Amino acid sequence: QVQLVESGGGLVQAGGSLRLSCAASGRSVSSYAMGWFRQFPGMEREYVVGIAKGGGRTDYVDSVKGRFTISRDNAKNTVYLQMNSLKLEDTAVYYCAVLTGSITRTGLYWGQGTQVTVSS
Repeated sequence: QVQLVESGGGLVQAGGSLRLSCAASGRSVSSYAMGWFRQFPGMEREYVVGIAKGGGRTDYVDSVKGRFTISRDNAKNTVYLQMNSLKLEDTAVYYCAVLTGSITRTGLYWGQGTQVTVSS
């Protein structure tokens, strides 16, 4: 079993940046594709971005392309999400997940989430 803990969320003004971290424990996630999802109030959780186990391939949804960057440090068992040029509509709870396959858009193990609030 893998435990995932997200951190780095908070309140930021529109146009600002945040960096989310996802620290894994229990076992190495180096052999897994990893992803970030988000959930808006009253909505289903949705996929945002994924990264292959080696970090060489990524997959972004169109709404965050050019603004968000996913990365991973397998030595630290950690995945990151750099979010720039944040918009009001990025306000959501962000979840880290182990993906079910090679950048499938489906999570297998989940963190508890971290709130990101973008203000005007």
